[in-house]
Amino acid sequence: MLSATAEHAVRAVLLLARYDGHKALSADTIAAELGAPRNYLAKTLNALAKAGVVHSARGAAGGFTLAIPPDQLTLARIIGPFDDHSRAPACLLRDTACDSNNPCAVHDRWKAIVGHAAMRFEQTTIAQLLEDTGEAARFVPSALSSRETPFRAIHT
Repeated sequence: MLSATAEHAVRAVLLLARYDGHKALSADTIAAELGAPRNYLAKTLNALAKAGVVHSARGAAGGFTLAIPPDQLTLARIIGPFDDHSRAPACLLRDTACDSNNPCAVHDRWKAIVGHAAMRFEQTTIAQLLEDTGEAARFVPSALSSRETPFRAIHT
């Protein structure tokens, strides 16, 4: 139900949240960790910055950090710049618009499925996703693992 770009955006935000903002991560570092093309991910991160989801800073110490605390950052806010789940779902059986006044055979069930997904995106925060994994405070991106970081003591 998500575009590839929206999925990459969620993965990048999860990475930033797991790193907990102790240091900005470059687009190169994030792309390497996610296995995504650098230019593609840089455009995705810049769209997230325009949407106010992440902060970006230039320079040697620059990179990306979360602009919204993980417990307040919903999936809907992250995927919004890439996927519009608030719009009416497309008709699955016709080449024309489908609505409650002129429904197709699957209209009601499909509308309920899409509506449920949109509701869950609105209700689910990044902090909740990280709680489910139990990894919120134990993560150092592998691209940084050779450098000393604030998390090094956790791993030794």
